[in-house]
Amino acid sequence: MGNSKSNTKPKVKKVPLKGMMDNVMEQFNSAADHINLHPNIRKILSITNNEILVNFPVKMDSGEVEVFTGYRVQHNGALGPYKGGLRYHATVDLDAARALAMWMTWKTSLAGLPYGGAKGGIKIDPALYSENELERITRRFTFALADNIGPEHDIPAPDVNTNSQTMAWIADTYMSTRPPAQRTANQHVVTGKPDGSGGLEGRDRATGFGVYLTIKFWAEKNNMDLNGKKFIVQGFGNVGYWASHFLEKDGAKLVGVQDAQGSIENQDGLNVEDLFKYNESNKGTIVNYSDSKPVEKGEFFSIDCDICIPAALGNQITKKNAPNIKAKLIAEGANGPTNVEGEKILKDRGIFIIPDILCNSGGVIGSYFEWLQNRSGEIWHLEEVMEKLTKKLNGSFNKVYDYSEREGIDMRTAAFCIAIERIEKAYVQRGIFP
Repeated sequence: MGNSKSNTKPKVKKVPLKGMMDNVMEQFNSAADHINLHPNIRKILSITNNEILVNFPVKMDSGEVEVFTGYRVQHNGALGPYKGGLRYHATVDLDAARALAMWMTWKTSLAGLPYGGAKGGIKIDPALYSENELERITRRFTFALADNIGPEHDIPAPDVNTNSQTMAWIADTYMSTRPPAQRTANQHVVTGKPDGSGGLEGRDRATGFGVYLTIKFWAEKNNMDLNGKKFIVQGFGNVGYWASHFLEKDGAKLVGVQDAQGSIENQDGLNVEDLFKYNESNKGTIVNYSDSKPVEKGEFFSIDCDICIPAALGNQITKKNAPNIKAKLIAEGANGPTNVEGEKILKDRGIFIIPDILCNSGGVIGSYFEWLQNRSGEIWHLEEVMEKLTKKLNGSFNKVYDYSEREGIDMRTAAFCIAIERIEKAYVQRGIFP
């Protein structure tokens, strides 16, 4: 992350994610219509339960004070505590958090987890701040959220521009505010912690591994051999890297990568580990990697390939670039990367989509394992975690795939139907208080 070098920092440029709520609501309503969801339950699920906005001051390395805005949106908790990531990005606002929280509700329900959905973060460009500043910002944000999060109430996790270190700071701050006798019992206030601080072995790769697995399961269903298949990845962070790592092991070839700074291509294949090391040593960007040629930003999705993995931000595949996509399969590593207009074009062109709430659900399943591990005081080893993850994702994939085949609908609508039906059942059985 960047260093604080002066008293004045550039203003964070607002990059709105237009239409994210429109997208998720259209997806929700389409599935709700298909299953004839009860109107009263549709009303409940169409809105968020709680929306928290906090403004908090932090002293910078220069001695100046900056005021930051943080958000936490809790969409629905019918199935259990709220669960979802915290992101540090210029696009963080209430609208984006609402849409992402809603997607988390469907994702946790689809995976059969005892969680509801939440999302949040801080409107910030972390590259503009030193490590010490980011620690103070994170700890102050945690304190500002106070009892709006908690191990049996709302459990954050890493997301865009946050990682295991961020989670360790949150856990330590939250535990420090509890009475001494209760501190260790609150370790599972967040998941995605480092291995040495209550984290789960394998949580770092769980999301990317899940993306790879869903591609593998789809390929098996469609008699596709991954060996020799070409794939492109938008976003070479945690998710993009691990998905690429596992696909390469199966013989697939990474031929294009895009990050926030630029895009590269090599139709003969980019070595995933070499590119990862270069990315780490090159200030977190793949730009100017020697074994590649640059690609114009707007041309990235038209690179010749079999599989496309959008693993960055939302609203990346739209009506503008969808007509030029050459991939046969889109595997959504990010949340909401394909908007409704773009998806319609892809479907008309016969391009298959593994929806985000299934494709990237390995992360929240891994988080659930970490949460269970912390609650019971157990320690699970990597092989055990990967085996459990594979079994859980295989069950989810088959359920969605079979539902879509049986009902004659796309996999996204099928996934939403399964997720919403589970929540509807909880409301029908429990009733509405009072």
